[in-house]
Amino acid sequence: MTLIIEMTGPGGPDVLRARDAVAGDPGPDEVRIRQTAIGVNFVDIYFRSGLYSPPSLPAVLGLEGAGIVDAIGNGVTNLKPGDRIAYAGMPLGGYAEVRLIPQSRLIKLPDTVSDRVAASTLLRGLTAYMLLHEVRSVRPGEWVLVHAAAGGVGQLVTRWAKRLGANVIGTVGSEGKIAVAKAAGADEVLLHTSENWASDVRRISGNKGVHLAIDGIGGPVFMETLKTVRPFGILGSIGQPAGAVPPVRLEDLGNIAVMRPSIIAAVNNPEFYQRGSKALLAALEHGLSSPIGVQYALRDAAKAQADLEAGKTTGSVILTT
Repeated sequence: MTLIIEMTGPGGPDVLRARDAVAGDPGPDEVRIRQTAIGVNFVDIYFRSGLYSPPSLPAVLGLEGAGIVDAIGNGVTNLKPGDRIAYAGMPLGGYAEVRLIPQSRLIKLPDTVSDRVAASTLLRGLTAYMLLHEVRSVRPGEWVLVHAAAGGVGQLVTRWAKRLGANVIGTVGSEGKIAVAKAAGADEVLLHTSENWASDVRRISGNKGVHLAIDGIGGPVFMETLKTVRPFGILGSIGQPAGAVPPVRLEDLGNIAVMRPSIIAAVNNPEFYQRGSKALLAALEHGLSSPIGVQYALRDAAKAQADLEAGKTTGSVILTT
């Protein structure tokens, strides 16, 4: 038997229920893994709240984790029991002690990257890779605006952007998070709750605006963020905890590009998944820091989601088994 956290239907954190289940044996090209750490991401909340729909109900959420190969099915040739692995992306099923997953989703871990770091970093790290290498190939000296810079994705994007030689302006939602964003390497940190933050971004960036703006907040912040992007720059919208992104008329954008990149779609592309994972693990081995903000027991997944949704956490959030 294995402990799973099951979503009974859309709603608040209370729809997540713990129960024992049978993990089953792996089928062809499938692997059974015993997880040691599981990442908690905002996309999990989008599934739980009903913004996204799981394939069926009840559903086990979770798109990121790490652990050890427990058993392999027919056709699995590149993994063996005892291998340390991590994964990110579909299919759902991460909130479990033991789960089945296609072998194509699994990434072998080097000895220098711990399970906890891998489980808290792979999806966020691939998001950072996508933003800084695919959405825009960030160059030394360019300006990058990172909203929610004290969060898990925000800190990782900031650290990686600084390694690429970029200038980073971070925003946070409260005074208490400023020091966290600065510790991640942000050159300047602003409150996105202040009245003039957008004009301050333009002033800091030499009155020209940023080359890349990353908005993981949405709602009214999105429209203000458009004002911070320089001509031929790009805004990447990656989340909307503050509300839906309002409609924008194409003719009002001028020379600014807007993209809604999906990390779930990106990691479903095998070429991107392998390329991005290789780059991320190499960066982690060569000093890219990815601190864990807080950890919860798997049974406390509902509280973990509630705290993340309420903005009570900084850095990445993991569940441990």
